[in-house]
Amino acid sequence: MHSCGVAPDNATYGTRVYCKGGRETAALLWLGDMCKRGLVPDEVTMSTVLHAHKKAGEYEKAELFFQRWSSESNTGLHGHLCYSLYTYNTLIDTYGKAGQLEKVSDMFNQMLREGVAPSIITFNTLIHVWGKHHRMEQVASLVRMMEEFQCLPDTRTYNTLISLYRESNEIDVPEHYFCKMKAEKLVPDVVSCRTLLYGYCTRGMVSKAEALVKEMDESGLVIDEYTQSALTRMYVNAGMLEQSWCWFERFCNQMDSECFSANIDAFGKKGCINLAEKAFMCCLERKMLSVSVCNVMIKAYGLADKLDEACEIAAGMERYGVLPDYLTYSSLIQLLSTAKLPEKALYYLRKMQAAKMPIDCVPYSVVIGSFTKNGDLHMVECLFREMVTLGVHADAYVYSILIDTYAEVGNVQQAAAYFGLVTKAGLCESASIYNSLIKLYTKAGYLAEAQKTYKLLKSLDTDTNLYASNCMIGLYSDHCMVNEARELFENLKITGSANEFSYAMMVCLYKKVARYDEAHRISKEMQALGLLTQALSYNSVIQMYVSGGKMEEAVKIFQKMLASSTPPNDVTFKALKPILVKEGVSNIEIAKLESLRRCNTQDCLNQWYRALALVVRSDGTTSRHTMGHSCTRIHSFYIDSF
Repeated sequence: MHSCGVAPDNATYGTRVYCKGGRETAALLWLGDMCKRGLVPDEVTMSTVLHAHKKAGEYEKAELFFQRWSSESNTGLHGHLCYSLYTYNTLIDTYGKAGQLEKVSDMFNQMLREGVAPSIITFNTLIHVWGKHHRMEQVASLVRMMEEFQCLPDTRTYNTLISLYRESNEIDVPEHYFCKMKAEKLVPDVVSCRTLLYGYCTRGMVSKAEALVKEMDESGLVIDEYTQSALTRMYVNAGMLEQSWCWFERFCNQMDSECFSANIDAFGKKGCINLAEKAFMCCLERKMLSVSVCNVMIKAYGLADKLDEACEIAAGMERYGVLPDYLTYSSLIQLLSTAKLPEKALYYLRKMQAAKMPIDCVPYSVVIGSFTKNGDLHMVECLFREMVTLGVHADAYVYSILIDTYAEVGNVQQAAAYFGLVTKAGLCESASIYNSLIKLYTKAGYLAEAQKTYKLLKSLDTDTNLYASNCMIGLYSDHCMVNEARELFENLKITGSANEFSYAMMVCLYKKVARYDEAHRISKEMQALGLLTQALSYNSVIQMYVSGGKMEEAVKIFQKMLASSTPPNDVTFKALKPILVKEGVSNIEIAKLESLRRCNTQDCLNQWYRALALVVRSDGTTSRHTMGHSCTRIHSFYIDSF
C-alpha cells in the first residue's frame, strides 16, 4: 500500500489493531500511528484497545481512551453513541474489574434502553462483578433476568454461582445449582466439583464430601492440591485420623512443598503431632523440603510444647540446603519466650542478626518481655540499649513492657524515665502506655497522676481497659473516695465489664467507710453472679462481715470458700482470728489452731471451720456466758483432732 501510494484508512488500522489484540504493545503502536494520521478508530478498534488495556490492568487508561473516543465520534439518534454487544460487554467487564459499580450499572441499563439484548457473556460478567462485591441481591436479580431473556445459563454461570454462594456460607444454594446444572444436561466440570467439594470440607460435611469425591473419580476429574489438603483437614477436624492419613498417602507422591505444608499444618493444628511428623518425613524422603514446610513443623511442635524438637528442625534445615527465614526465627523466639526461656530465645535473635536479616522491634519486644517475667532487669536494660544502638525504634508495646516492669517492682523513677522517652518518641497516645502508667501510679499511690492518665485513656477511640478501671477503683478505695469509685463501678456494670476484682474492691471500700449495708449488698450481688471464686474476693467479704460484727456470715463465707476448693491464705486466717479472740479463745488455743492449718490438707481446713462454728451462735452474735463452754469444746476438739 505504501509503495503504491495507497493511504491506509480506518478499516486498515482497525484490522491491524484487531489482529494484534493479543499483543498489547503492538496493538497500541498501530493505534498511535492511526491517530497521527487524524483517523478516528471505529468501534471494533476501540473495543480491541479497551481489551488490551484491561488485560494489562490499565483501567484508568482504558476509561480515558473510551471517553476521548466517545467525544470524537458521531452520536446516534438519541444524542449518544449506540454500541454493539461486544463493546457493551467489554465496557461492563472493564468497569467491573476497576470496581466502578455505578458505571457497570449505568452501562447495563443503557444497553437495555438501546434494545441490545444481553448475551450469556454479559450475564456471566455481571454475576461475577456483583458477587465479587458481595451484592448477592443483584446476583439473584440477574439470575431471574436471564430467565426473562431466555438466556440459558452455561457451565461458567453455574460455576460462578456455586463459588459465590459457597463463599457466603450458604452451602444449600451451591448444592441447588450443582443439581440444577445436571438437570439441564450440563456436565459439571472440575471447577464445579472442586468448588462444591471445598465447601463440604470446610463445613465438615464428611458424607457429602466422600460422595462427591467418588463421583469425581468415576468421571476422571482430578482433585487439585488445594482441595486435597482441605479434605485432610476435614478428616482431622472430625477426629477421623485413620481416614486423614489414608487420604494423605493417596496423594503424597503428587504433592509439592506447599501442599505438604498445608497437610502438616492440618495435622499440627489439631495436636496430631505423630501424623505431622510422618508427613514431614514423607516430604523429606521425596526431597520436597522447603522453608514453609519447616516453619509449619516448628509451629506444630510449638503447639505440642515440644520445644527441643522445634529447635532441632531449625538446626537441621541447613543440612538439606534450606535456609531459615524471618518466620523461622521469629516463631522460635515467640515459642521460647512464651515458655519463659529467654536465653534460648535470645540465641535465635542472635542467629537472625548473624544472617543479616532486617530486624524490627517485634522480636526484641518478645525477648524483653520474657526476661521481665523472669525478673532479669539487667538483661531488659541491656537489650533495650542494644535496640537503641542498632537504630531499632521501640514501639508503644516495648515501652509499655518497660514501664510495667518497673511499676511492678515499685521503681517509679526508672518507669518515669522510660515514659520520658515515650513522650520524646511521640508515642504517648497509646492505650498500652496509659495502662502501664496507671499501673505505676496505682503502685505508687499517685492519685492525681492516675486520674489524669485515666482521662487520657478514655479520650482514645478505644474501649477503656478493664484493668485500668479496676486500678482506679482500687485507688479510690485507698483514698475513701466513695462517689468517684461508685460512679466508675456503675459504669462498668452498665457495660457488662465489671468483674470479680471490681466487686471485691467496692466491698473493701464500703467496709473501710463503715457502710456495711452497701458492702453486704455488693457481696450478695457477687455471689448471685458467681463472682466469688478467688481468695482475694473471699477475704474481702470475710473481712467485711467480721468488721460489721456478722460473725456467722463470715464463717459461712469461709465454709463456701472451702467447698469451692479455693485455698485460704494468711490473709484469710488473719481475718478469721478476731472471731476466736472476741469469743474469748486463748492465745494458746489459737496457736494450736494455726499449727493445725499449716498441715494444709482439706481435712485440717474443715476442722478449722468446725472450730469456728463452735464459737459462733446461730444468730451470729457472741455472749460472755458461752465463752467457757466454747473454750471447753475447742479444747476437747483439739484432743479429738490430734
